[in-house]
Amino acid sequence: MSNIKVRFAPSPTGHMHIGNTRTALFNWLWAKKMGGSFMLRIDDTDFLRSKKEYEDSLRESLKWLGLTWSEEARQSARFERYNEVVEQLKQQGRIYACYETPEELEFKRKRAFAKGLPPIYDRQALNYSKEDIAAFIAEGRNPHYRFKLLPGEISWNDVVRGPVKYEAENLSDPIVIREDGSFLYHLPSVIDDCDFGITHIVRGEDHVTNTASQIQMFEAIGGQVPTFAHLPLLTGKEGKLSKRLGSLGVRELRAEGVENMAICSFLAKLGTSEAIEPFYNLEELAQSLDFSTIGRAQPKFDEEELKHFNLKYIHNLPYENVRDRISGNEEFWLKIRHNLTTVADAEIWNDICNGEIMPVMEDNTLTDAAAEILPPEPWNEETFNAWINGIKAHTGKKGRDLFHPLRKALTGLDDGPELKALLPLIGYQKTLKRLNGQKA
Repeated sequence: MSNIKVRFAPSPTGHMHIGNTRTALFNWLWAKKMGGSFMLRIDDTDFLRSKKEYEDSLRESLKWLGLTWSEEARQSARFERYNEVVEQLKQQGRIYACYETPEELEFKRKRAFAKGLPPIYDRQALNYSKEDIAAFIAEGRNPHYRFKLLPGEISWNDVVRGPVKYEAENLSDPIVIREDGSFLYHLPSVIDDCDFGITHIVRGEDHVTNTASQIQMFEAIGGQVPTFAHLPLLTGKEGKLSKRLGSLGVRELRAEGVENMAICSFLAKLGTSEAIEPFYNLEELAQSLDFSTIGRAQPKFDEEELKHFNLKYIHNLPYENVRDRISGNEEFWLKIRHNLTTVADAEIWNDICNGEIMPVMEDNTLTDAAAEILPPEPWNEETFNAWINGIKAHTGKKGRDLFHPLRKALTGLDDGPELKALLPLIGYQKTLKRLNGQKA
């Protein structure tokens, strides 16, 4: 199955949001599972909105997620190829010029709705006379161009949706070139998919109607029609698409300490019949991919659920996944990870265990007794329990009155990992000094 090739084709008109992150992820996972290749295609034909800063951001987000690519292309470098195909399709009568203004098209749509008819383009442009066209040109009108759909059934077996079919007569001929000569998405995407040998296309269900038109475009230019998989669109927790969901992106989540594999694990299983569980590498996640588990309902994405899942992910994160990101060793990581909100917070505890802090003294009588009977190293859990029991016997303190003053003296904080786990990391000398109120 190594001939499988997929692509992720973002437009650099904004930062990578959670919706197109999910699309990129499913494409990458499918290629990985099937031994295929993953291509990055920058759809930068919108010159007014495309910006290098957005493209750089998209690339950085993909790399951080681990969604690397083996090949890339840029649509703005391929206009010569697009124009070549357009001329061929014009000669075949599959692309034709239309001179209606946006206002005239809107009037037609409203009139069709008023009659209870679908707003399908009436192909009036195919009946223009030479005189009509000359008059339009004299008015200063520039044509837009449509792709002519052939009558009949358009069908495919969608990997997610199952059998899908449309009657071409019920679809409008799609506009492929605007009045200003710029290309819309449809035709350049098909040309690219043909030229680069894309075998499978995974994208949102908002493209289903586009797919029907594009299948005829593939056929018109002699290309192999890919296999399609249309994913249900994410909605917000309120049950509809929200502005926040449309703007929430990898950059924001990363800045808040959400782990890349937490994002990937969460998005890969959201909306499926499978439980959302942590995966700690993309290869294992890819092997778990099963399109048959994806439901047809639009899954609800809740940012707070993702962040809660991220905590679960961090609390079980293996040391090998963080060894290059923290200062402590494996023993340190395993003892403090269950109390972290983000991996970066490990440095707080590294500073507490290995650096100097000024202890906070709440109960000098208790800490003096604790220092007096502090056992020599090496320490283990039995040593700690014996020490605590000794402090109880000396002071009569228990519960919060016992542990909170000790924690404040040893860490300067109100909460954190269990003291019996922290004490061996802090060590005898620092522990003794902190119990005596000294900076250590």
